Formats: sequence, C-alpha cells, structure tokens
Amino acid sequence: MRIRPYDGPARQVRPHPDDLGWNRPPDPAEVDPAVLGALLGRHGWQRRGGAAGRYGRWTPPGPGGGGTSLLVPESRAFPDSDDLLGEALDALARSDTPSAREVLISLAVPSDEIRWWRDTPSGPVGAAPWIVEERLRTAARQMLLAAALATRARAGYHGARHRRSAAALLEHVLVGPAAEGRRLTAFAPVPTGRPLAVRLHQALCAAREAIDYERATGGMDAFDGAVEAGVSRELTDALITFVSGTEGARIAVAWAPGAGVPEGCAAAAEPVEFSPGDLPALRAAGARYLQEEPSVPVRITGAVVRMRRSGPGGEGAVRLRVLAGAEVPHVRVTLDEEDYRIAGHAHLVGLPVRVHGRLERRGGFRRLTGASGVVPVQVDDAERDRLMKSLQENLDFFEEACGEAYGGED
Repeated sequence: MRIRPYDGPARQVRPHPDDLGWNRPPDPAEVDPAVLGALLGRHGWQRRGGAAGRYGRWTPPGPGGGGTSLLVPESRAFPDSDDLLGEALDALARSDTPSAREVLISLAVPSDEIRWWRDTPSGPVGAAPWIVEERLRTAARQMLLAAALATRARAGYHGARHRRSAAALLEHVLVGPAAEGRRLTAFAPVPTGRPLAVRLHQALCAAREAIDYERATGGMDAFDGAVEAGVSRELTDALITFVSGTEGARIAVAWAPGAGVPEGCAAAAEPVEFSPGDLPALRAAGARYLQEEPSVPVRITGAVVRMRRSGPGGEGAVRLRVLAGAEVPHVRVTLDEEDYRIAGHAHLVGLPVRVHGRLERRGGFRRLTGASGVVPVQVDDAERDRLMKSLQENLDFFEEACGEAYGGED
C-alpha cells in the first residue's frame, strides 16, 4: 500500500470568498434573457405587459412591488437588448426585495433550487423564536447530507460511512436567510450539486409514497423499496426534525432553467408535502432501517491512534485511523493478547496494520467485531515519517499504553 507523500504537490485550497462567482454581479453579456425571465417568474415576479416580442415589464412580488419594474428583453435580437439587461441587473442588485438576491445568485452560479417551507405560528410582528429558525436550518442540512450520502451508496442506515465524501458535496451549496423561521432556500450549483438535488427529489417522493402506503395498509414494505431511491434512517430523522412542531411542511426542487431537466425528472415538480400525521410512520421506518441494516465484512488498513487495556496481559481495545478498506474515519476494535501486541509494535515502528472483521451497525459502523489476522503493512518513507511524528507527539500516552501492553517484557 502506498500513501501520497506529504512533500508532494500541495492540496488545492478552497478559494477566497471574493473569488467566487456568486460574489460578483453577473455579466449582462453572459445572461440569457429567457433564463432571467424564467427565474423572475419562479420567484414570484409578475409580468405586466411590455412590447410583444421585444421585452416584458416585471414587477416584484408583494404589495409594495407596484413602484418598481424591470424591462427584460425576450431575446438578443434587438440592438438595445444588452442595455436593457444591464439596467435590469443593476436594478436587481439595488432592490431590497429578497427574491432579487435569489435571482442574482441563480444567474451568477446556475443552480438547482431547493426550498423548504414550515407552517408554524408567527411570533410578534412576524418574528420567529430562535429555536424555530435553528430547527429549520438543522433539518435542511440533515436532509441535504442524507441525499449526499445516498449519492455515495444506497443503504437504510449509513452511520459514519461516507460522511467525509458526502460532506464535501455540500461545500459549494449556498443557503439563503431563513425568512421568519418558515422558509429557506438552498442553491446547488449544477456542475457539482445536481446529483444531490436529483437524489433528494427522488428520495422525498419515495418517502411520501411509502408513508401513504403505510397509512393506507399498515404495511412497511414500501420503505424497503424506497432505499433504492435514497430513503434512509438519516432522511427519516431529518424529516422528523423538519415536520415536528408544525401544522405542515413541504419541500420543492426547481431545476436551473439554463441547464435543462435531469433525466427521469419532471420539468415542474410539485412540492412534496408532509404533516404531523406522518411522524409515526417516519419513526417506525427509521427504527426499521437501523435494525435491518446488516454488518459489513471488511479488511481495514489503519494507523493505531489509541491503545488501552485493563492489565499487563489479555485482550485490549485499539482505535484505528482508517487509511483504506472502509468509508469511515476511525474504528474501534477489541484485539486478543497477540494481536494487541502486534498492533503496539507496528505503531512503535511507524507502520499501520491490516485487520479483518465486520463493521458493526450498532454505534454507527464505528466498531469492528470479530477482528483477526492483525499484520503490519509496509508504507512509503513519507507516510512512515508522518506516523512516527504522530507517535512522538503522543509519546507519554503511548509509553503508558504500551507499558500496560508489554508489562514485564523486555
């Protein structure tokens, strides 16, 4: 096994926020008038006439929108089209209408839009209690993470598996303000986020169908088939958080107008609605997924980062930082006396170990059971130096652990 040398090419760092596309107003020359018109319509702007075939006059949503309007050309067929587009974009940038900002974001970074609504009682003067907005944001993030996990693997319960790669898929998703704790919008950039948006839409539809089936028949079988669409314990937990404390809630996914409709998806998808009456089915489905997801046979290569046992002999517990063999960052494993000794020696000389066992679903697939066959693994010099440096930084701990492990031996 070879690990990338640490003196090799530097990992690409995340760009500074000022360098990101959504932090700059869109260039009129790069804006498709048809896309701008579609976004305005999506965000509640009203078309109120205009020269037929040349431009449309758009006013913002809400009772105060009558005094503001945009002239948006229908195409670039006329000489003044670029001027009209530039003026419309400038007016959007100056507008204090929340939807204007969302339109500009979708123009700057073509994105699929994911919207959440929660029907909750209003606070004084439209304000929302802190916990209401926090619940909305927490549920939205849980839902996006569940969808990202489903793009990596289909499972009724993911636990700690695939968490790093799934979280990386969320890095470029933009999230707007939570209006009064009731409404939230996320923008998933098409190049990186479309698989996430598609999977979330399909999983929500499958969850809705499975709930309806359970409420009509009392059977949970539909939840088993829904796993293939992306439904999981993580998604049911997110929906429970989202729906609890509301009179109803819904989620909608709208595709980026300039990128077309994904294969197998409807062009205008209706919001998927959930209600407090769905909570018992969601809780039962989550428990079912947790109970029925099987343990996984694996062969893990990992670096020893912690060792502990109660006396100078016998079995001991080891924590491994996983390098290969499983999509989890760390696992805990109980080893017999001989394997524990091998793991300690391997760490002292800067080598990872390879071990066979089963990732146990209890605890989130963070524990390896039935472990056997512990052997040191050769790595290149750079990785070995890094492991040795880790040992030196934790020398006191490992002297104590290994003293327990080898107590009385030379």
